[in-house]
Amino acid sequence: MPPDRAVSRRVIFTADDFGLSEAVNEGIERAHREGVLNAASLMVGAPAAADAVERAKRLPNLRVGLHLVVIEGPAVLPYEAIPDLVDESGQFPSDQLRLGLRYFFSSTVHAQLRAEIRAQFAAFAATGLTLAHADAHKHMHLHPTVADLMIDAGWQYRLPGLRIPSEPGDVMRRCGENPGFGAWAMRQWTRVLRHKARAAGLATNDSVFGLAWTGAMTEDKLLRLAPALPEGLSEIYFHPASQRDATIDRLMPSYLHEAELAALCSPKVRAAFAEIA
Repeated sequence: MPPDRAVSRRVIFTADDFGLSEAVNEGIERAHREGVLNAASLMVGAPAAADAVERAKRLPNLRVGLHLVVIEGPAVLPYEAIPDLVDESGQFPSDQLRLGLRYFFSSTVHAQLRAEIRAQFAAFAATGLTLAHADAHKHMHLHPTVADLMIDAGWQYRLPGLRIPSEPGDVMRRCGENPGFGAWAMRQWTRVLRHKARAAGLATNDSVFGLAWTGAMTEDKLLRLAPALPEGLSEIYFHPASQRDATIDRLMPSYLHEAELAALCSPKVRAAFAEIA
């Protein structure tokens, strides 16, 4: 069920890309043990997924969800099962527009996508971790086909909640930003996803933060955000890592992974959000 707005302000701190590399996993573990991080989203087919699962089992208070990958990342099923989705190395392409059109219009691609999404939920279940939530890499669950398939598969695996990537423009303006038309249009589009999620009985956040400042959720930005946080349940998502590595440099060369880890472990940030979280 949606959160009761009478509760005032609540916040979840989530790390994406759990399993991408050991440096990412180490950053997430440290951000939870030493900082405010209380949730993480697992890429079940990523190279360091097994390491992430081992760490999560040592962290009983870390809520772990599925970070569904249907773009720019590894699939779970072999190439032979989904040849119209991935290349021969099992990787989804990065072309979001082309992927979106194929997901929507091709019945063959749709069937393979359904199988892959179900396989990722099944792979998460096989870890033995409790499924706390789900979201998607690059927020591809905003695509109506991906959303429908994700919610359908989630029902089978008792998915409790879904991230809605809706970042309030008025809050960002109070933080000194000037969201443009694209940000406004995305907020309008998220209404479709929110309606589908709630119709399926899934809990949703009211607001999300991390879109305008993606890859750069630093201490100074969080200290600006804390007093401006809106009523309801806000989710702030991050990409922490203990150090840079070849995977991070290849996929996210401009992201400030180490600075985000420092922000999550900052005593100033903990104090700023102490009465909210």
